[in-house]
Amino acid sequence: MLDYHHRITRWILLVFVILTAVDLQAQVEAIDSFPPHPDNEFSISAKMTTRGELRHGGFNPDSTDNNRTSMFIMGQYRIDIGYKRSSWFELKLAPQMSGVWGQSSISLTLAEAWAQMRSRVGVFAKIGRQTLEYDDERILGYDDWTMTAPTHDVLKFGYEGHGHKVHALLAYNQNPENQMTGGNYYSGGIQPYKTMQTLWYHYETPKSFFGISLIGMNIGMQSLNLNVPNKTFYQQLVGTYVTLKPKFVTLEGAFYYQMGKEEYGIPLDAFMGSGTIKVSPSKIYTLYAGYDYLSGDKYFAVPSEGSIGLVYHDKIRGFCPIFGSHHDFYGAMDFFYLNSYVSNFTPGLQNLYTGASVNPIQNLNLTASYHFFAIATDLDYLDKPLGHELELSASYTFARFIKVAAGYSFMRGTKTMQVLQHLSENRQLHWGWVMLSVTPTIFTHAWTDKKNL
Repeated sequence: MLDYHHRITRWILLVFVILTAVDLQAQVEAIDSFPPHPDNEFSISAKMTTRGELRHGGFNPDSTDNNRTSMFIMGQYRIDIGYKRSSWFELKLAPQMSGVWGQSSISLTLAEAWAQMRSRVGVFAKIGRQTLEYDDERILGYDDWTMTAPTHDVLKFGYEGHGHKVHALLAYNQNPENQMTGGNYYSGGIQPYKTMQTLWYHYETPKSFFGISLIGMNIGMQSLNLNVPNKTFYQQLVGTYVTLKPKFVTLEGAFYYQMGKEEYGIPLDAFMGSGTIKVSPSKIYTLYAGYDYLSGDKYFAVPSEGSIGLVYHDKIRGFCPIFGSHHDFYGAMDFFYLNSYVSNFTPGLQNLYTGASVNPIQNLNLTASYHFFAIATDLDYLDKPLGHELELSASYTFARFIKVAAGYSFMRGTKTMQVLQHLSENRQLHWGWVMLSVTPTIFTHAWTDKKNL
């Protein structure tokens, strides 16, 4: 199976390289007919995000001692270095440091490092460490709330033009110690997958009244089954995302299906669906409501008394939005998908929500939302409802590059939530935060030099 996917990948790359070479050669020959001295641009910008949080309850594996209040401050500090050559070449480097104030070690990474070539007819190629943001970012997203800003080492190429976009993504991850003699076992890298191939298509009408996306992913995960430790199990995801925008109403719908095998070699049979309606009668306020359904497993592997039980699964029916921006969809307190249930059990999720966003004055935004959560499957001794979550937030932009935001969330959980997440006995959870974002452009310079073309 691995050799088969490698052969397909090689053929795709070969065809793309030939088409790109022909197109770029035509573009370079046409440059002489352009106006002389095409532009070059160099820029340096910074991003500093600092967020303080106050939390009471939740996220503690010890169910007898998780009522204590937790306070911390975390930050993300980043420099973006960019270079553009005319309209056909672009380069970006973005070193980044992130961590909690006071910790002895920090995370210093290269968040982005990529080069992109783009032809006049819409063909492009982008290679290196980069963010992947598609559609509403439910499946592939840039979940910057976590402060780690997840990125991917990937080759992306495709076509964009005349309302159509086609992107192909190819990735193959490896641990450095396995380069020569360590074999192909992969674990603990920038992303959990070993190999990934994705094809995404999007069509949008000229005035953006209607849009549709189709996506197909093949993800190779390193085996966690001790009987076949060096095997790669492949899982697939297919789905669609549709938008309709008649006047001041926006309708969004999505459906995704997962199949193949997960890391232990168990077959996957999972799906999710979502629908959202947004109404914006004026620029001052927006009303919205929606519903998410993510399938789950029927068997409860951890009894309520806390001892770990083992239940055989012939299929895994718990949907996993692996690379999505979970914080944007399933509640601001991040109890679902960003954090696991007890023993990684996945009974699925139903998320019924409504809310409003108001801009009473320029640069000020106020939002309020309500979520009702429930599991998606029937368990023998637990009811479906998980609880209610109320979220309030406000943001104000002082200048073009300075923004302050704050928020507060309250959750009243049920017994089901208590058992599945080992939460506090009274099941009342509070969380507040304050965040400062500073994103100035430090330096820009443009020049012309025909000799460097």
